[in-house]
Amino acid sequence: MEGDFSQRMGFRPMKPEIQLDDITYDLLTSLWNVLLAHYLNGYAPKAGSSFRRVVGSNRASFARAYYWHFKKAPIDQIPVNWSDFQSQLKKDFFAYTWHRVYSLIEFVITHVEDSRVPSITQSYNTILEREGSGYRLIDGKVCPITSPEEMAAVEEALDKGSAYSGISEHLSASIRMISDKQNPDYRNSIKESISAVESVARHITEESGATLGQALKILEKKHALHPALKTAFQNLYGYTNDADGIRHCLMDDGKTLTSADARFMLITCSAFINFTIDSMRESGS
Repeated sequence: MEGDFSQRMGFRPMKPEIQLDDITYDLLTSLWNVLLAHYLNGYAPKAGSSFRRVVGSNRASFARAYYWHFKKAPIDQIPVNWSDFQSQLKKDFFAYTWHRVYSLIEFVITHVEDSRVPSITQSYNTILEREGSGYRLIDGKVCPITSPEEMAAVEEALDKGSAYSGISEHLSASIRMISDKQNPDYRNSIKESISAVESVARHITEESGATLGQALKILEKKHALHPALKTAFQNLYGYTNDADGIRHCLMDDGKTLTSADARFMLITCSAFINFTIDSMRESGS
């Protein structure tokens, strides 16, 4: 049986409840600890200097960007000493609303060195899962995807799609649109997911105007695509091209697209992309 004594005895839940519109203190503290351990503690002053100042340090550009672009504060207010800057950042971090904390995490991912991105992303996702967050970091964006299997499918498609023109770009755009909590664009997120599928279809058929339907015929003929899978993907593609669907009147009949719709399409399209690329590689295409 997992859990510590208080959990095994029923005084604390084994797993925290899923947090969608809030952040518990445990989660907030753990997220701060990731930032501290994986980035802030790597501070080094200007070469040859015995003073721990911000200017000239290996974290100077991060401090400047934080004040200028995230905090939107005058850059002449940046503390002189690194310890003072870190103290102010911590004060800000624990005072931010839950969604600003996630925005800050995204900011951190885009401003740390590329070499640090994989480890800090993995640590953040470990904490988000452990503490019951309803979000995960995917491609530098905090997304409402709670299942490890779902997240893995999208990440795999991003990785595999990077070798083919257009696929990763469309998936990244879909992720950005679905993860914008203030102004989510579910309709265009779905469009981008389908566009990623069309991109892989063009690679399979080697035709610039190829559709998913044409790609499915090739997969069925050359890669032994199961008829049931073919039918499933044909129906999926038909949904997006239906007269009342995404590509035509954009739900002008009053239907409202939701996060669940966009998430389903992102995950399903990612799974299809993974399946298709794997099939191509296995057959030597």
